[in-house]
Formats: sequence, C-alpha cells, structure tokens
Amino acid sequence: MSNITDIIHSIPVDPLTGAISVPIYQTSTFIQEAPGVNKGYDYARSGNPTRTALEDLIAHLEDGQVGAAFGSGLAAIDAVIKLLQSGDEILAVDDIYGGAFRLFTQVYQKFGITVNYVDATKAENVFDAITPKTKLIWIETPTNPTLKIADIAAIARIAKSSGCWLCVDNTFASPALQKPLSLGADIVVHSATKYLGGHSDLIAGLVVTKEKELGEKIRFIQNASGAILSPFDSWLVIRGIETLPLRIKQHCANAQLVAEYLEAHLAVDKVFYPGLPSHVNHEIAKQQAKGFGGIVSFSLKNDTEEAAVKLVISTKLFKLAESLGGVKSLLCHPANMTHKSIPAAKRRAAGVADSLVRLSVGLEDAEDLIADLEQALNQLSNTEGVSSLTEKKQIAI
Repeated sequence: MSNITDIIHSIPVDPLTGAISVPIYQTSTFIQEAPGVNKGYDYARSGNPTRTALEDLIAHLEDGQVGAAFGSGLAAIDAVIKLLQSGDEILAVDDIYGGAFRLFTQVYQKFGITVNYVDATKAENVFDAITPKTKLIWIETPTNPTLKIADIAAIARIAKSSGCWLCVDNTFASPALQKPLSLGADIVVHSATKYLGGHSDLIAGLVVTKEKELGEKIRFIQNASGAILSPFDSWLVIRGIETLPLRIKQHCANAQLVAEYLEAHLAVDKVFYPGLPSHVNHEIAKQQAKGFGGIVSFSLKNDTEEAAVKLVISTKLFKLAESLGGVKSLLCHPANMTHKSIPAAKRRAAGVADSLVRLSVGLEDAEDLIADLEQALNQLSNTEGVSSLTEKKQIAI
C-alpha cells in the first residue's frame, strides 16, 4: 500500500454512525453507569474520542506504539523533558528551535537538568559529548533554521549503547517524508501546528513513542499536567493529515525551485536546503527521507540585520510571520523572531547569521514566489537592477 493510501485510510470511519469524518466529541465529561463503569471515557482531560482518533493515527503513521496530543508543540516537548529528573543531562542539537532552547535553559536548568549542545551533523560529535549523566539525546533533523541533517540511525545506535533515549523533532519532515522511530529513535515530537495541521489555523503538539511502556509514561504526564489538545483542534489536525502527502509533495517541489533560484542570486551568500547537491548533508538526507521539505533558509552577502529586515518587509506573497508549514508562504528573520531567545554569540556559532532569512515555501505557483523574491532582493542597495534569472542562471519552472 502506498504512503498516500495508508495515510488517507488510517483515519477511521465512525463505528457508531458510519460518518466518514471523525466526529467532534465536544464534551467535558462522560456519564458512568456506576462508579468506575463507563464506555471507555470518564473525563475529557484523561481521554476524548476525537483526541484518541488523532493519537492512534499519529502513532500509526510514525510506526510507534503510543501517541499523545498536547495543546502546543512546546507542551509536547515539556512532557518529554518531564521524563527526566534532577541531575540528568540532555544532549541537544546546537542549531535548536528557540522555544526549545528557552524551555531547556530558563525552565528546566533551575531544576537541576543540565543541557549540553553539540553539532549533530557528525555522529561522532554526539558520541564524544555523552557523559554518564546523559539520559536524553535531542535532535531536530532538518534543524531550525539552518536545515542541518543528522544521521538518525547512527545516533540511535549511540543512544542505545549509552543507555539514553533518542528524541527526534520531526516537525520539518513529517511522517510523509521521514520516520525516525523506524530508524531507531525512541520518541518523536511534532509541532502539529505546522505541516500536520497545514493550514495555519491551530496550535498543537504530538508525542509518539516506539515502546508502549515509555508511551504510558508520557500519557501519565499528559493527564497529570493537563496540557491536552481540544476536541476541535484534534479534528482540525486529523483533517489536515488527510491532505498531508499531496501538500508535502508540492511544498518540496516549490522549495527545490526556490532554493535553486536563491543559490544563483548575486545577493545571496549561502542557501540552506537539503535538496541542493551543495548541501553538506545532502546524501544522508536522501538516504533517510523521501523528500527534502518545504523550508529554505539563506543568508545575504550583505551580512547585516538591516539588510535582512529590509528584505523581509519587501516581499508581497511571502508574508512576514512566525510559524511555517501552511498553505501560504511565510518568511521570518530568525535572529529577531524565532531564535531571539538564544544569545547572539551562541546563535551565530550555530550558523544563524544576522542576515539569515527562513522561508516556509507554500503552495502558490513557484514562478510567482520566485518573482516575489526577485523584486525583494533587487531592492537591496547592492543588487538594484540585477536580475539573477537572466544574468546567472535560467531555472525551468
């Protein structure tokens, strides 16, 4: 069965009515026949049929045993960190999402959980950085925002040999492109706000575990902490997943064309996209994923914050906003937006330059998106009148 068919038909038909759309059980509680005797649900924080449908769906799509849905991506990350205790260490990818960095350093470090950061593009760096206190290895692949790629299978072997859990943030790829649990990871997290939801109309997070016992620990934390996803938002994520394979296919196709265009532009310094043969991790990306995703980042020859800000306020189709993975194209300036919570020196050391711009390439016509970037780039003082399409490289769209 193809991945597209599997995703579509993994969404259940309602067994009570035959409804082809999962019903929204908008209720806070459930009637019991006697104390402790119910139809599988007693209180909506502990479980809701709509949320259960989503949790079972994402567990299936990620080849896991247990799924849990949370009120945001950060709530999902928070639940995973609560598996640890004071004195434990996290080994995290250096080019990390700013919200995760803030949670790790400003919330959990004061409780005695230490976080060390490492360039995970080389598995030996991870191996060398592990200590006896390391209990969790945390990677994003691709990373946010410089799209570094980590070898999941190699790092999973290191984690297993060291007695650590490996958690992979699979937000940028989604299970349509990459399945970390099948490559040896123990836990997968998603900001379902992004590609899984796909329409910029919800906030949600998901955790999936490879083993049932670990999943039950996450479920306990979910119920005890209460950061659950609502029935309506659960339904929105399910609806988004129905079109995920088709959307991801177009995101990838558009992003490839945009990346190729940017790589040829005179004003652009570096382009970060795993689909480019010039990307340092291109080969491992090809091996462990079915596509390269819809995110493209690039830095400018004029490596200043001022140049990047001028660019991001000059586009017309690419809208300046936080988030990614929706139908409409977005762009942001990570140094001032998504990664502002990371100290400037640390941010730059991880490759997030002051001029770095992150694109979430949407589903518009690629030719229109490239024309929008062309006019914005040509507004920069050092490239006025320069047309990269005509002077450097022709791209078939």
